[in-house]
Amino acid sequence: MPPRPRFDRRAPERELPNINDRIKYQKLRVVDADGTQLGVIDREQALEIAQERELDLVLVSEKANPPVCRIMNYGKFKFEQEKKAKEAKKKSHQTEVKEVKMRYKIDQHDYDVRIGQATRFLKAGDKVKCTVIFRGREIQHTGLAETLLQRMAKDLEEQAEVQQPPKREGRNMIMFLSPRKSPLIKKENPDSSTNRSLRSIS
Repeated sequence: MPPRPRFDRRAPERELPNINDRIKYQKLRVVDADGTQLGVIDREQALEIAQERELDLVLVSEKANPPVCRIMNYGKFKFEQEKKAKEAKKKSHQTEVKEVKMRYKIDQHDYDVRIGQATRFLKAGDKVKCTVIFRGREIQHTGLAETLLQRMAKDLEEQAEVQQPPKREGRNMIMFLSPRKSPLIKKENPDSSTNRSLRSIS
């Protein structure tokens, strides 16, 4: 027996669709492009009808007795199927938890960077774990860390809603944000409405 080749460099065989001349069944149940049932007819007759309409004869149910074919524009059908598959893939995004770490003494520039990171994660449909790390005696300032996380939740309120409020875990304080499902409705400042009323009266 000859030795088996280590690598098979041949291109994989493509599974060709069962359309037109590739359909070998002699009797077919045919459905026209507009959905009209043409009944059980010979393969040659079905191919002639498809050619007259400048369309394709496509095998849609091989297990039926007799097999079912449909007259259609196969190129357009394939394009629409691929488009639907891509859209379904986009919708099936697996939600991940991305983490944003910081210290409670963070400066404004680094804070803005963390806000930018969290915004990108949320727009991608992922949840965000906001973590404030304590070192040494910093653990005494959990109040400042909680204030920082609340500030972050406020700055991200248009993209996110708080899934879990700030909570201390060991030497960290964490908060979970999830992408906002419904648009944020901002509450109107009562002072501003009063000022508008006064302006209209004057």
